[in-house]
Amino acid sequence: MWRTVHEILIGPPLPTQQIAEKRLDNFRALAALSPAVLASLAYANQEIFLGLAAAGAAGLAHSLDVALIIAAQLALLALSYTQTITAYPGGGGSYAVARENLGLMPGLVAAAALMIDYVLNVAVSLTAGVAALASAFPVLWEHRTLLSLILLVAITLINLRGVQESGSVMLIPVYLFAITYLALIAVGVVRALTIGPAGPTVTPPEALEPVTFLLLLRAFAAGATALTGVEAVSNAVPVFKPPEIRHANQTMVVMAALMITLFVGTVGLTQHFDVVAGPQETILSALTRRVVRSDAAHVAVQGVTLLMLVVAANTSFVGFPRLTSLLARDGYLPNQLTLLGERLVFTNGIMLLSGLAGVLIAAFRGDTHSLIPLFAVGAFLAFTLSQTGMVIHWLKVRGPGWWAKSLLNGLGALATGVALLVIAASKLIHGAWIVMILIPLLVLMFRSIQSHYAEVRAELSLSEDFILPSPPGPASGLRVVVPVAGLHRGVIEALRYARSFSHRVVALHIELEPGSGERLHEAWEHMGLDAYAALTVIRSPYRRLVQPFFEFLDSYDVASADGDLATVMVPELIPARWWHHLLHNQTAWLLKMAMLYRRRRLGFVRAIIDYPVHMLK
Repeated sequence: MWRTVHEILIGPPLPTQQIAEKRLDNFRALAALSPAVLASLAYANQEIFLGLAAAGAAGLAHSLDVALIIAAQLALLALSYTQTITAYPGGGGSYAVARENLGLMPGLVAAAALMIDYVLNVAVSLTAGVAALASAFPVLWEHRTLLSLILLVAITLINLRGVQESGSVMLIPVYLFAITYLALIAVGVVRALTIGPAGPTVTPPEALEPVTFLLLLRAFAAGATALTGVEAVSNAVPVFKPPEIRHANQTMVVMAALMITLFVGTVGLTQHFDVVAGPQETILSALTRRVVRSDAAHVAVQGVTLLMLVVAANTSFVGFPRLTSLLARDGYLPNQLTLLGERLVFTNGIMLLSGLAGVLIAAFRGDTHSLIPLFAVGAFLAFTLSQTGMVIHWLKVRGPGWWAKSLLNGLGALATGVALLVIAASKLIHGAWIVMILIPLLVLMFRSIQSHYAEVRAELSLSEDFILPSPPGPASGLRVVVPVAGLHRGVIEALRYARSFSHRVVALHIELEPGSGERLHEAWEHMGLDAYAALTVIRSPYRRLVQPFFEFLDSYDVASADGDLATVMVPELIPARWWHHLLHNQTAWLLKMAMLYRRRRLGFVRAIIDYPVHMLK
């Protein structure tokens, strides 16, 4: 029953061999990776309007000036990231660049900042999408939180089905959004040239303060959310079809050009037509009313905007799991985040992102404007560290044109660094302080996790002077199966114990990652462990653990024809502290629970022996 429901929602499992076939061409990659940038059109325009409206009509007259500065920065940042793609085709983006060129701590800071930004992107995109829908149907305004959470569940399920599937699902909303707003801009330009401005339909807000440089800086800081998500392509180079570098760079350029056109075009029309948003309405909704002057067209554009904002969260669902898998591979996050799920995606990373975004949406009651101050600080910190790291990279590797490349990245670092200071200062009291506290706390968490794994390796590692004791003498003919994930002291101690009462011991390795069985076999022979137990490797093309484990036990029992069921001895790591349990896969617990369930439902009374491996730290 559960398997049937699971496959209906998520899809049937995919073999590991298909991972290369599940990559994206440019058409799908643009749909999968650009939504966060393109959809920021909705809330970036809104935040510029709200920031300048404090100075009334005089402040709103500077909307295009602010937009042009942000557009120039976007162009510079996109060009800088094309160099990151070329230099680091393995993905990882800001984390990989900062760690290699600036050191471990800057790398971890960049990773923490990106993780926060990815989570905020999901929360902001979904709540902004619901706000766009509520602008057309005001009765929904009070139900923003619930609607945002429903959309979060939907986008999570889509991404759990796989990268290619999510890219295909995003095709229609992304390209429909681009075509719709390009058409809106075209109609607006024609009206501007033929009719001209007709004055505001809503009374401009009363000026509460004069137009000052500080006001313009605040508006820039608010509108800079239009740049968030631009690093997604550099983080996800491995999802492109070969040649990955060329395709990723092409996608980056097209994405930046499209966003600049949409952003400058809509802000320019808003200023030209003196558009002012009324209560419970977004500025893009008000612009659409002014340009198309049709209720049906207005509702259609708002529907397209909603779809785009919902799929904008998809950028995070592509980037966040890959980033966390890299951090987990390096030992800074739980090992579970490195595992590919049945649909060849990092299922645990997707679920973690969805859970964190859900908490944010509920905590801020689905209010986009309350979430925006937390946004962009992390992104610009990661931008600055990445671009600074690229300058160091070019200074080290040199090569043709290194000085021009270094200059471009240097300008990028300077521009994003200045923007970071402006954003941090202007949004500090409005919520940016939360991000500034979270980043060092995350870095501290990374270091604590890495320290735990280092202590585990130190306790379980086999030193070069380790001498394998001779196996115990003759023992009973009881068949014992010992599941092993790798080779360490705990495994050897478990095998010695098993050999103390049986000379028919089989070590079973379920190969979830291609090549792990071969590596284990070589280490097994090198250590001379065949004297303890024969190693059997079972390949699991769908990365399942329990099913192939039981299939081996059943076939082994049948082949032995002794009328008994093999005893299973499960080596189990026992951490020293309760929270350490969260950092381990708990496969021993999973196997034991599966065997107990099988015993109760099917009557397989198989002996299960726990072999605890206690950690001291």
